[in-house]
Amino acid sequence: MELFFNKAILEDLYRYEGDGCKSLFTKLRYVFCVPGFTYIFFFRHVSQSSNKLTRLFWNICLQFTKIITHIQIPPTTSIGRGFRIVHFGHIVVNPEVIIGKNFNISQGCLIGNAQGKHEGIPIIGDNVCMNANAIIVGNAKIGNNVLIAPGAFVNFDVPDNSIVIGNPGRVIPRDSSPTSKYIVYPLRD
Repeated sequence: MELFFNKAILEDLYRYEGDGCKSLFTKLRYVFCVPGFTYIFFFRHVSQSSNKLTRLFWNICLQFTKIITHIQIPPTTSIGRGFRIVHFGHIVVNPEVIIGKNFNISQGCLIGNAQGKHEGIPIIGDNVCMNANAIIVGNAKIGNNVLIAPGAFVNFDVPDNSIVIGNPGRVIPRDSSPTSKYIVYPLRD
């Protein structure tokens, strides 16, 4: 079973279930019945495969899952430990984006590049929660412990311990982490 559930996949599953992720029933239930985790499962296998034949197999599985879930996160995307897709559907991430650990993403989100004044690719820190229909584009650096509210548009740098709301986005700084309630079962170093 370790062949299918390596450390990275188990850490992602931990973000959904906590210590309950160790049972075989839970592992199978999440792979076959939770579309967001199914995508993560195949995403991790493709991005970690060193053998061309197994990479091809996992990539075919990922492509079918992409069609079913409407999630487009290329295997070249750098995503840290503890990735959690909270609600699946219509999620698009640029292949060059860098995302830290304990990242939550919901349906309708876009993380992409931009041209012109804000040209570049976003870099996202640790313990970031991106809620439904939020957009991060351009050369934006998102700090640690940042909550991106539903429908927010971000094309600027966001400091640590902040909330971003609205379109155009407005930053609301906090003294402590605004994501502590949203990042369930966070991975510790």
